[in-house]
Amino acid sequence: MDRLKQLLRRIDQKGYKAYKTIEGRYSFPKYTLSIDHVQGDPFAEPSKVRVIVPREKTALAEEWTNTKIRKIRCEDLLARRVHAELRQGVSRVRGSGKSGIVSIDAPNQKVLERTAVQIGSDSVTVCLSVGLPASGRRILGREAEIIFFEQIPKVIDRAVYGLREEEIRSAVRLADQQQAIRQYLKENGLVAFVANGSILPRESGVSDKPLKKGAVPFQSPPELEIAIPVPGREEPLKGMGIRKGITLIVGGGYHGKSTLLKALEHGVYDHVAGDGREYVITDSGAVKIRAEDGRSVANVDISPLIGTLPHGKETVHFSTENASGSTSQAANMIEMVEAGATVFLIDEDTSATNLLIRDGRMQELVAKRSEPITPFIDKARQLFDDYGISSILVVGGLGDYFEIADCVIKLEEYVPADVTAEAKKIAAAMPSGRKAEGGASFGSIRERIPLPESLNSMKGKKPKVTARGRYVIQYGQTDLLLQALEQLVDDSQTRAIAAALYYMERNGWLSKGKTIRELLDAMEEQWDRAGLGSISTRKGHPGELARPRRLELAAALNRLRTLRCG
Repeated sequence: MDRLKQLLRRIDQKGYKAYKTIEGRYSFPKYTLSIDHVQGDPFAEPSKVRVIVPREKTALAEEWTNTKIRKIRCEDLLARRVHAELRQGVSRVRGSGKSGIVSIDAPNQKVLERTAVQIGSDSVTVCLSVGLPASGRRILGREAEIIFFEQIPKVIDRAVYGLREEEIRSAVRLADQQQAIRQYLKENGLVAFVANGSILPRESGVSDKPLKKGAVPFQSPPELEIAIPVPGREEPLKGMGIRKGITLIVGGGYHGKSTLLKALEHGVYDHVAGDGREYVITDSGAVKIRAEDGRSVANVDISPLIGTLPHGKETVHFSTENASGSTSQAANMIEMVEAGATVFLIDEDTSATNLLIRDGRMQELVAKRSEPITPFIDKARQLFDDYGISSILVVGGLGDYFEIADCVIKLEEYVPADVTAEAKKIAAAMPSGRKAEGGASFGSIRERIPLPESLNSMKGKKPKVTARGRYVIQYGQTDLLLQALEQLVDDSQTRAIAAALYYMERNGWLSKGKTIRELLDAMEEQWDRAGLGSISTRKGHPGELARPRRLELAAALNRLRTLRCG
């Protein structure tokens, strides 16, 4: 501690690069401070610092982290507390560029496995980013002292040592309840649950916080209501259960169809208390499927949905640099089956209409021999029967889907009703006149093997792998665009995807002949065994990473324009 103070005073007013001398570990009365990486100048990415606290001096008893779910929830809780303290504390530090900034990779409304806080058996590690102060490029050593000897100690004292058992118990109870609901879904043939009283609308299109005024609390239709016993509650939790199979969400425009689907999309993640969606739980293998004009496709067998194209172009090994709406959505479906998806979430508004439906009149005008597309209406049931993949579709104008649906939910002024019987009656009374075109089965899914040259991080003489926000990764000379991944919910997930791809490359995973499914399995095993931070290239500090699902990692790999598959 005294050594750090002496170093800061010695380098005061010197050139910025002299800050490099403070890298190392320092003992403070209540914790150990590790300065792992010092930024090159005050305008560069902030320096990386860890605060390592003895666990025995905190309220974190062993019982609060005795399962992975509980451990993640406690790490999330601490990260939120540190972030809140950093926001409340007004720094007196000033200077050029990022001088005086102290931050943590803060969670949003979802609870994700992160590297920001790591709870071990005997320590709690808090990872911070610190903008070391400077005037121009001259070190402000006295200002840095304020950060290391006033601001950080105060934050750690309040956020970590100030953590109380009651707050831990509340967070862990919610985690246990959410896990119990997920287990109930798995054991009872369900793919989603929406609790009565949930607040589904968000504050705005750019905010993930719940709408505070005017939101209609969710109430399950009586026919679909189930009661799930959860720990910590005297009465079972009631709400709407969506069973495996094919479910339609219908209704007029602006009555809440897409809001419900969006809640189900994000229900693959747990939410914090007070979010309104904390008891909206969706099978973790559910994935949003949409059209994506212009994306690249690498050697995907889309023949179950799109057959031979004009001029005899086969689709068993389909590749393109610029996919159309229908071919992109077909590729998205096949790739997600390959990656292990369990539920497709589809909105008519973001789909290629010709991939969803071909009505009877069009069938009469354009013979099947002239139409390579087999619409999803003829494949959804086969997808479920052959691969166990359910579908939840929002439809506003595709009444032909009534015939294949297991359940039809109608939303009117945000209130759901079970109209399955009525929809089936309408379908029987008003035949669509269309003929099924799907054949006897969905079709086979061919496992692809990415070739080693698919991952090339070199830009000039050095590797370049950088996440730029949530939807762009610069990988070597290629920009990987992820805007269509609607269940990518955190910038730190994108950083983790970039790190995972680079980890695969530098460890030669693609030279071992693994299929995409095997690569995803191996990465998940790596994260489970060695931790999310094990893929980081940072020394000591694990970086600002949040764990993505295997489905988003697969989607990113599939969108690399350099991907080549055997």
